[in-house]
Amino acid sequence: MSFIITEINDQIAWVTINRPEALNAMNPIVISELQDAIENCINDSSVGVIILTGSGEKSFIAGADIKTMQSMGPDEALSFGKVGQQLTVTIENSPKPIIAAVNGFALGGGCEISLACHIRVASETAKFGQPEVLLGILPGWGGTQRLPRLVGTGIANEIITTGRMIDAQEAKEIGLANHVVPLEDLKQKCEEVANQILKNGPNAIAKSLECIREGVGLTTKDGLDLEVKNFSSLFNSDETKEGLSAFVEKRVPNFRK
Repeated sequence: MSFIITEINDQIAWVTINRPEALNAMNPIVISELQDAIENCINDSSVGVIILTGSGEKSFIAGADIKTMQSMGPDEALSFGKVGQQLTVTIENSPKPIIAAVNGFALGGGCEISLACHIRVASETAKFGQPEVLLGILPGWGGTQRLPRLVGTGIANEIITTGRMIDAQEAKEIGLANHVVPLEDLKQKCEEVANQILKNGPNAIAKSLECIREGVGLTTKDGLDLEVKNFSSLFNSDETKEGLSAFVEKRVPNFRK
């Protein structure tokens, strides 16, 4: 039995973690299957946007599987942390936008997976948090690195050191969630955002995501150098020629033939 369901329609891939009895908690098998599913969607030319969610109405991903971690020593924890980090890096580095459809609990590793996504759309019932310190551990899949960059160091310090849960509205206020909608509207809102993205040039999107991602660790000067390099490189592409011609000719560009 697979724990991951992938459905592709009209260039949108829905990737669903299907372990509702465990609130979609992540163990090594689920991590491996999700890694494969994300990579397959990235490499699938029929996919333009990926939407990641959890099955059921209670949980996006409740976190890493606590029972799995309970028996770990330092060596096993190092390996588990590394495979979780590799998954989040794959998501973050995707040239195709990945939207997190957060339909419930996004805690611990689940929050970290949502942080790696490019956009987060939350239901009104969503709850975010990094409760690892309550268990005597710390976020190990990128929470200490991505959360401060997204919401600022002071807020990240509080979220991580208190371990408290944040509701959807607070998540939106601090910049953790892009949109908050009723649960019954979550699918529609995610696909609305995805379809806005699909109107645009895929190479331009991929290069934009690269500039945003890589620019975080660069000086402004080096970031600008990266930006202008990627900007100019697109002018060799049919995509850019099509976009500019369509604008001049007052028609809709056809980027995804």
